Amino acid sequence: MAATKKTAFRDWTYWGKPVANLGRPDARLLIVGLAPAAHGANRTGRMFTGDRSGDFLFRVLYEAGFANQPTSIDRDDGLKLIDCAITAMVHCAPPDNKPSPQEIAACAGHFERTVNFMPNLRGMVALGRIAFDGCVRLYRSRDWLDDGPRPAFGHAALYRFAAGPFLLASFHPSQQNTFTGKLTPAMLRDVFAAAHRLIHEGFDMAGQA
Repeated sequence: MAATKKTAFRDWTYWGKPVANLGRPDARLLIVGLAPAAHGANRTGRMFTGDRSGDFLFRVLYEAGFANQPTSIDRDDGLKLIDCAITAMVHCAPPDNKPSPQEIAACAGHFERTVNFMPNLRGMVALGRIAFDGCVRLYRSRDWLDDGPRPAFGHAALYRFAAGPFLLASFHPSQQNTFTGKLTPAMLRDVFAAAHRLIHEGFDMAGQA
């Protein structure tokens, strides 16, 4: 994917490798995306950085208190996440931005290890149906799902479990969704405002349970 460059980035040296998670492992919220965009994270080497999806997402994260700035341009722009981390179901840019089931399965172990190394995890926000389905598979494998119907994807759908972190769904901030109005800034702000409230539930001003 890094061999075929957009004209605007023809002078860039693309990252062109698996893209690592973004954020600290002691965060209480995990945001789960789809895969690096061909000319976004695949170019810059940082999740949701350098493309329209990232522009949309980080502006909302900043407004919700999860980022120190509203822009994400390159790996050295000073961006820091606050009490959240970002991962993806696939860590290499897939053809046409559509990962195959085989690619998702190949990265499943990385997703599991990401969760293992987050001792303070209180919730996840799944961006898009593929990420949501991946989260449900993980929850099922860990016996976090309560008895009853399988969680169904829908924008702003919230599921809370006795044995595991909450799961909150959102449409993915892809250009297809944001340019058509399927996902608006207000809709995504509502999701992350809810996530912010939820990770602070049960904690006093000193941050103790």
